[in-house]
Amino acid sequence: MKRLCVLLMLAALPALFLLAALPAWASEPDAARKLQLDSLLNQDCGSCHGMTLKGGLGSPLTLDAMRAQDDDTLLYTILEGRPGTPMPPWKMMLSEADARWLVRRLKGEKP
Repeated sequence: MKRLCVLLMLAALPALFLLAALPAWASEPDAARKLQLDSLLNQDCGSCHGMTLKGGLGSPLTLDAMRAQDDDTLLYTILEGRPGTPMPPWKMMLSEADARWLVRRLKGEKP
């Protein structure tokens, strides 16, 4: 029995190494995904936050407004939404890496 457990653990090692490397692979959206995210920001976010992102149904997403916010708070808001408001959760359509890229973009970086 002990030998079987050791064999199973050894067989699982390659999968564990792949899982450990996954965040590194998913840390930055590729160029095509960045174009999609830019479009999402302008069209989908803009539909509530205003086409110039200066506010509308949703709060302004201007540089000043975004720089005043903590990155983790913005990340959470993008992925989980804001209960009791029209802000929906985007976690079904965006990865954490996508949301982090959007946060950087909203804060004026050119990621």
